[in-house]
Amino acid sequence: MSTEAKAAPRKRSKRLPLTYVIAIVPVAAALNIVGGYINGILKLPIFLDMIGTMVTAVVLGPWWGALVGAITNIVSSFISGPIGLPFAVVNVAGALVWGYAHSAGWMSKTWSFFLVNILVAVVCSTFAVPIYVFIFGGATGHFSDVMTAAFLAMGQNLIVSVFSSNILVSLADKIISGYVGLAIIEALPANLTEDTNLPKAEGLNKIIIPVVGVVIGAAVIMIALALQ
Repeated sequence: MSTEAKAAPRKRSKRLPLTYVIAIVPVAAALNIVGGYINGILKLPIFLDMIGTMVTAVVLGPWWGALVGAITNIVSSFISGPIGLPFAVVNVAGALVWGYAHSAGWMSKTWSFFLVNILVAVVCSTFAVPIYVFIFGGATGHFSDVMTAAFLAMGQNLIVSVFSSNILVSLADKIISGYVGLAIIEALPANLTEDTNLPKAEGLNKIIIPVVGVVIGAAVIMIALALQ
């Protein structure tokens, strides 16, 4: 076998049974909803509502992940209020990036897996910022509103302030979601994941803890500067 053939991304060799799809989609959506609910209670500096989206987009495909993302925000709107409903497009966009990046073989290496999560964060922020600004006036009650206020106090305009705060939170959230999702995928039955071609989820705390620390540290610094 040639080196080129060995390096090529593996394609899914068989279609997963519909029973697996029926099992994974609602469980993944529930994981997202619970994560978002916990985040809402604890007021964490992340979102936690796309871990199931990542798992589904990689294991089943991008459009199944998109379905999970849409279900997540629709159901959450009945639980926590309608604020999250317009952000369904953000969850869908993240699913498509994760899913198609995986299909293209961009998530097979540790470094490329990390970069894909950063790409997801950028894409999600690109879709989220107009919703924040034009529908909600720049604030929804999330932790990132504090950072937005800090940027505004520094003299930035609303769009720049919302994007700056959202991208900081989104980077932490999508990196965490990506690596927690990776750990979940490793725990799934082998017949579900034999063709996923992903790096090993080793040393998660070495990545997650520093990322969250950087976001919290940046938020504290910005708030302190704004109060001066």
